[in-house]
Amino acid sequence: MTIEFNNVYVKSVSAVAGHDEKEGTFGKLYDKTYDDYYANEKTFEQAEIKMIEDASDIALKKASYKMDDINFIIGSDLLNQITANAYSSVKFKRPFLGVYNACASLCEEFIIASSMLQNKEVNNALLNISSHNMTAERQYRNPVEYGCPKPLRSTFTVTGAASCVLTKEKTDIKVTNATVGTPTDMGITDPYDMGSVMAPSAAEVLFSHLKNTNTKPEDYDLILTGDLGVYGKQILIEYFKSAYGINIEGNLEDSSSIIYDRKKQTKVNAGGSGPCCLALVFYTDILNRMKKGELKKVLLIATGALMSPTMNNQKLSIPSVSHAVCLEAIK
Repeated sequence: MTIEFNNVYVKSVSAVAGHDEKEGTFGKLYDKTYDDYYANEKTFEQAEIKMIEDASDIALKKASYKMDDINFIIGSDLLNQITANAYSSVKFKRPFLGVYNACASLCEEFIIASSMLQNKEVNNALLNISSHNMTAERQYRNPVEYGCPKPLRSTFTVTGAASCVLTKEKTDIKVTNATVGTPTDMGITDPYDMGSVMAPSAAEVLFSHLKNTNTKPEDYDLILTGDLGVYGKQILIEYFKSAYGINIEGNLEDSSSIIYDRKKQTKVNAGGSGPCCLALVFYTDILNRMKKGELKKVLLIATGALMSPTMNNQKLSIPSVSHAVCLEAIK
């Protein structure tokens, strides 16, 4: 299903990140960074809440908005009950929607907010998204204290938070359309092999978007996936060529594969992961390039593994869903 949007624009964005991300490829582009996983808070979870609050404040300041100017907030993170965004929303005192599509949540937020902005009663929305290496890893895999070595195909959960103000007010970046993805399940049970889990759903939504919009891969200056990792990215390229006979290698990039300096930061293995991975790349380097005129039309594909540790322990496979959102730079 592809939806066309009218009069939905990006007013402002912000990106705050942890110390590992600061040492990565886009470290100098973040609005704020933290020296450790605690961000001057008592626990990792409280640190993630603090990052969301900081990102929100920065995005509103950039937009010259007050919180009262926001009609509603959408928030997403990886924790049970969307804990970090649920707690931060209490401080914001605005209508709140908590959503969850794992690492596909960024595009899910764009789709929901853009659809609501078609309503004449809605003018501005604040989209918040976060992830934290320590909170996510100990929830989904092993306690971080366990010290379990990870295979090279694994990815490293990004620590950071990002905010975006969407508005009806015309700006230089427009949200033009989006495609809601269909879940896939290829029978993979390995909780470390997220690239293999998510690549098929990324291929499904990309093909659907191209078909529904009557476009080709070369019509986009960049197709940017969320967190497939270096191996998942290659799987997507080969899968797409095999299944659909289309080569997407020329203008495809994966946020996970480029957010860290993998030669120096060897602990990240195949790259970054988490719902904030795509946001930290897109809200910094890619949006800057769009504003400079280097990129005009960008297709975001947020990739999500719908993984449950409970179901994984029951030996069930891991389903995946991906969503696509097209943004264009306009004069």
